[in-house]
Amino acid sequence: MVLISGYDGGTGASPLSSIRHAGAPWELGLSETQQTLVFNGLRSRIKVQADGQMKTGRDVVIAALLGAEEYGFATAVLVVLGCIMMRKCSLNTCPVGIATQDHRMREFFAGRPEYIQNFFGMVAEEVREYMAQLGFRRMDEMIGRTDLLEMNRAVEFWKARGLDFSRIFYSPELKEDTPRRCIEPQLHNIEGVMDRELISRAKTALESKKKVSMELTIRNADRAVGAMLSGEIAKRYGNKGLPDNTIRCQFRGAAGQSFGAFGVKGLTMILEGEANDYLGKGLSGAKIIVKPYHGVDFDPSLNIIAGNVILYGATSGEVYIHGMAGERFAIRNSGAYAVVEGIGDHGCEYMTGGRVVVLGETGINFAAGMSGGIAYVYDPEQQLDSRCNLDMVDLELVLDKNDIEELKNMISQHVKYTGSKKAVEILMDWDACLPFFIKVFPMEYRRVLGKMSKDDEATEREEVQDG
Repeated sequence: MVLISGYDGGTGASPLSSIRHAGAPWELGLSETQQTLVFNGLRSRIKVQADGQMKTGRDVVIAALLGAEEYGFATAVLVVLGCIMMRKCSLNTCPVGIATQDHRMREFFAGRPEYIQNFFGMVAEEVREYMAQLGFRRMDEMIGRTDLLEMNRAVEFWKARGLDFSRIFYSPELKEDTPRRCIEPQLHNIEGVMDRELISRAKTALESKKKVSMELTIRNADRAVGAMLSGEIAKRYGNKGLPDNTIRCQFRGAAGQSFGAFGVKGLTMILEGEANDYLGKGLSGAKIIVKPYHGVDFDPSLNIIAGNVILYGATSGEVYIHGMAGERFAIRNSGAYAVVEGIGDHGCEYMTGGRVVVLGETGINFAAGMSGGIAYVYDPEQQLDSRCNLDMVDLELVLDKNDIEELKNMISQHVKYTGSKKAVEILMDWDACLPFFIKVFPMEYRRVLGKMSKDDEATEREEVQDG
């Protein structure tokens, strides 16, 4: 599937410079995509989706005639639910309770599922009216029929004079039976994926909750390993999952993308080797441990062992990485606990919950948009202040007794599961190392917990309007 996303979508929470000067209309991208796919004989094997401020049935019909089969609605649905476009989506202060973690703001949310049903019902009715006018019975018949589009010559606005839409409406001269939409099902080839073997070996645990262990070799073509197994657990036991460590899977090799994605409680995945991007995506209670090959002659804490966008959208679970990870570590994490020995840029971006311990350097823009959860960063070089995005977080020393206990416990667990030499050294010299740990505490989270002083609460933070 190819998504053509127009520049005029979104709620307006982006910087003004991006809103005004970035992107292009979806009509241009959609027309060019359709023409290219049809001309090269590829249209029959791929679906095309379009989005970007779609609001009416007319928008859907135009997108269909230009070649789209699927249509994305986002901003319009938010407006139906009460969004008033205040451009505060990233500030946790949404006045209508949609984009916020603050329970006081959430009380203002007045949306109902019936509103969305009514909206799409009206959109579908308008689409049907246009289809009747054009003489179509089914949507499939409309896809790619650019010959039914023409420019409104009656428009007198000065900017519209002289516009030529002929290239947008152009349709390649091909045989009549040339497909203009997707008609061939995609071959996903999921019958031979590794999860089939995992499910087979874990049958005893799935049926009777008896502990099961297995060892397998993994390679980078094995993607989303553990997702189907987690699905089987969820089918039987729901969100509760299985008791901890019921299914223990030990892998050796280079894991493909999304290793441990959507892993649920009761599943423990240990990887000896390295992992690609999206490890632990949507993690939902599982435990993931990544460590280098046994006997390596390099310092794991100075080498990248896992890719980018780890723990994207995770809700619960634990991750221990004996080495460094790439960019956007724990982005949109809302509940998982993780220990890593160094990360790239944009760490903990948009994080709303959970705990993250970084036993090494971070990249720039750390904690951008972070509205919840807590991060502890080991910063002996005292560089975090210049690398952290301070728009929504405060930096402070780890002084609270509960924080110290939590931090030490997470590092101890890291040592237990990975044998990290760096973590051992920190624990051995705990009193000397503790002052170098920095607690990254979101201001909104502090306010919700009632731990913000009156002086801090009265401080006005300047909002960035133009990037």
